[in-house]
Amino acid sequence: MTHTKKKEDQPQHLADDILRGAQEIAHYIFGESGSRRQVYYLSERTRLPVFRLGSTLCARRSVLLDWITAQEKRTLPPMT
Repeated sequence: MTHTKKKEDQPQHLADDILRGAQEIAHYIFGESGSRRQVYYLSERTRLPVFRLGSTLCARRSVLLDWITAQEKRTLPPMT
């Protein structure tokens, strides 16, 4: 099953899709902003799709969702 984005699922503006700072990224992924150190760790040790705007760590919500989906597919056992 492929995930296709519907027009209503897409952000109205590019800024609506960007998370600014490890705290926002942590809140988006883990549901709490206290996990920001984990975001830094994952960005350095794994291929967490983040980028920097100046010195601020940023990520796109849409890219994070795609990355998480890909991670789930890698770890799921094959269906028999």
